[in-house]
Amino acid sequence: MSSSAQESASRLPAQTSPKKKTVAPAIRYPFWFGGSASSLAACVTHPLDLVKVRLQTRQGNAPQNMSGTFVHILKNDGLIGLYSGISASLLRQLTYSTVRFGVYEELKTRYTRTGRTAGFPALTAMAMTSGFLGGVAGNFADVLNVRMQHDAALPPAQRRNYKNALDGMVRMARDEGLVSSYFRGWLPNASRAAVMTAGQLATYDTFKRLLLEYTPLGDTMTTHFTASFLAGLAAATATSPIDVIKTRVMSSSKKQGIVQVIGDISRTEGMRWMFKGWVPSFLRLGPHTICTFLFLEAHRKLYRAAKGIDDGKE
Repeated sequence: MSSSAQESASRLPAQTSPKKKTVAPAIRYPFWFGGSASSLAACVTHPLDLVKVRLQTRQGNAPQNMSGTFVHILKNDGLIGLYSGISASLLRQLTYSTVRFGVYEELKTRYTRTGRTAGFPALTAMAMTSGFLGGVAGNFADVLNVRMQHDAALPPAQRRNYKNALDGMVRMARDEGLVSSYFRGWLPNASRAAVMTAGQLATYDTFKRLLLEYTPLGDTMTTHFTASFLAGLAAATATSPIDVIKTRVMSSSKKQGIVQVIGDISRTEGMRWMFKGWVPSFLRLGPHTICTFLFLEAHRKLYRAAKGIDDGKE
């Protein structure tokens, strides 16, 4: 075969293979972007998170559905009652989400710098690792968050009446001991955070990449919304059983092991407990996931503009 024929043959696969969209090299964004975006999202979705906690920890003749719980809170505590525990919720996002997003992005950046493309299994492993670390780092704030949201649903004599997150931190350490209170339920919480982060971050990146590569959609808000909606659906389903256990352990006034909690609720409620509060959980987690990634992409867009980087790059 002549040299010209060989050159033509070597070019043939490039001419006949399907044309794919190019993927821009990764940009190292500030570590705190995830915590900032998640905090903004929490301000939007906190009432839904409150209703979810109330349903998972309901007692006696408390409302059994989402709409009834909303009406009950508004009737007894007013509009401000829907934002009960917001300071703890923000503290949780500033610790938990800052760590999990920051570690995940760092791991992803280091992985791609080796010249390899991170597939779904690799993204899942990175997300679970960063989520577990974030869950441990933000556990004390999560305990506060659950307690402050659940407090108004308790009889007056059993309420803790934390004034705010800082007051709750001080009283928890003083009355219950720093380690035992701050790390109460840390294992189910960190496990939930690992599954949650895989369900959110790994699936978001995967759905976003698939949409960019195999659909006419570009790197626009439509793509971000679609990918984040699917990520929220996956995360809510995967974390529902762990979320119920975590809430029961953290809100309890007595020490209970995870196995004991599972045994108790399985005997009294059957296997339905695994998805108890799934609808309000998804209705809270779906919008929260969507808001988080829309805010995160807005952070990234502003950062690229400030640094003079061509918009649309990852």
